[in-house]
Amino acid sequence: MSAVETIAGRYQIDGRLGFGGMSTVHLALDTRLERKVAVKLLAEHLAEDPTFVSRFQREAQAAARLVHPNIVQIFDSGRDDATGQYFIVMEYIEGRSCAEILRDEGWVEVPEAASIVEQACEGLHYAHRHGVVHRDVKPGNLLRSRDGEVKLADFGIAKATEQSSITQVGSVLGTAAYLAPEQARGEEAGPRADLYALGVVAYQMISGRLPYEAASLTELALKQQQEEPEPLDALVAGVSPELADAVGIALALDPRDRYETARQMGEAVEAAMRGISPQGAGRRSDATQATSLLAASGAAGTSRMRPTAATTVNPRRPRQGPARTPSPSYADQQAPSSADHARRRLMAALAGLAALVVIVVVVALASQSSTTGPSLRPVKEHTMKETAEALTQLVNQNVQ
Repeated sequence: MSAVETIAGRYQIDGRLGFGGMSTVHLALDTRLERKVAVKLLAEHLAEDPTFVSRFQREAQAAARLVHPNIVQIFDSGRDDATGQYFIVMEYIEGRSCAEILRDEGWVEVPEAASIVEQACEGLHYAHRHGVVHRDVKPGNLLRSRDGEVKLADFGIAKATEQSSITQVGSVLGTAAYLAPEQARGEEAGPRADLYALGVVAYQMISGRLPYEAASLTELALKQQQEEPEPLDALVAGVSPELADAVGIALALDPRDRYETARQMGEAVEAAMRGISPQGAGRRSDATQATSLLAASGAAGTSRMRPTAATTVNPRRPRQGPARTPSPSYADQQAPSSADHARRRLMAALAGLAALVVIVVVVALASQSSTTGPSLRPVKEHTMKETAEALTQLVNQNVQ
C-alpha cells in the first residue's frame, strides 16, 4: 500500500502496525484533527457477506459508545468508496500488545500480569454493563501503553461475524485456545465467556504456556472435559495458592462456576495478590460448587493436589548450565561400606605381618653375629613355626 493513500478522504496511511486473518491495522494521520490514529482495514472477503456487513455496522456503532480508560476508543467506521474496504478508526496506543510481549519475553512477572488482568476486568465490566460482549479476548486484543495502561481492542467484530455465512463454512472466530467450552460447543457466548478467555490470558501471561494445547476445536473440547490445567502455583515459583485459585475460578468449565462479573474477577485477583483467598463471592453455593468440583475431578475420585512444603515448584525457565555431580550426604560420609571395612582390616593385617617379619629377621641375624658382640638367645625352630601360625591366623581374622 502506498504511504500517501488516504482512507475516507481524511485518514492518511503511514505504515502497517499489524495484520491477521480478518484485518490489517495501519498507523495513519487524521488530517482533519491532526492526530495519529490506528486504522483497521477488514479483509476483503468479509465485505462479500451481506449478513456480516449489516451486523458489523450495528456492532461498530455499539462499540463506539464504549468510552472507558481500559477500552480502545473507536472514532469512526464505515466503507471507503475508493477501495470498497470496510474500516474502523481507533485511538492509537503507543506500546505493545500482550501477544507481542509474550512473543518477545515469554511471560511477564506476576505483579505485572495481575495488573494487566485487573485493568482488563474493568474494561470488560464496563462493556458488559452496556450490553456488549467481546467474544474474542486474547493477548492480541490487549494493548499496553508505555505508561502501563491496558486497553481492550476489537469489541464487536467477533459478534458481527457470528452466524454469518463465513462462520457456517467453517471459519473459526478468534483463537481456539481462548474459547470458552460453551463457545467451542457452538452455544451463545455471554459475559462469562469473556471471563474464561481472560483467565486463559492470565494463565499464559504468568506461566508462559496455555492451560490446554489443542490443534482443533474438537481436541480443545475433549481436553477441557477430560483434563484439568495444572495449577499455576505448581508451575511458577512466585504464584501463591490464592492467585492460582483466583485464575482457576475463571477457567471453570461450567459458566455458573465462574465469577458473576468481570469486576468480581478483578477484585479476586487483587485480593489474591495480598494473600486473600477467593471464597466464591457471587458464585454458586459451596455445596453446589463442591459437587461440580468432584464431578470435574473424574470417576477415579482424585482431587487436585496442591503443592506442599515438600513439593518442588519449578521456575518457568530454569537457568541452563552443566549438570552438577551430587555430593555424598553427611550420613554416607560417616558410614563406610562393608568393603571399606574389609579393606582397612586387610591393610592392618599386612602391616602387622610386615612388622613381625622384620623382628624375626633381625633376631636371626643377631644370633649369627660374631662372638665379640652381645650374646642373644638363639631363635628356635618351634618359635618360628608359632610365629608363622600366628601371622596366618591374624590375616584370616582381618579379611573375613
